[in-house]
Amino acid sequence: MSNTTHGTKGLHKQAAIDRKAAEHQQRQNQVAVAAYFHAERRGFSGGDALADWLAAESEIDAGLNKAEGASGH
Repeated sequence: MSNTTHGTKGLHKQAAIDRKAAEHQQRQNQVAVAAYFHAERRGFSGGDALADWLAAESEIDAGLNKAEGASGH
């Protein structure tokens, strides 16, 4: 893809899409790790994997929201 084919505006739009996809993947990875630690804390027995995941999402999102607020975005 060249600037003449899609223009600079198109390149900026694609870069923003790529950045959002990378941010989403990073968040998913963070949630997966946090969910694993939830399961580990209960000895990997009993419990509910979905509940672990949802709790991890809440924790990660709260941390991300706090970080965004602190950075002024």
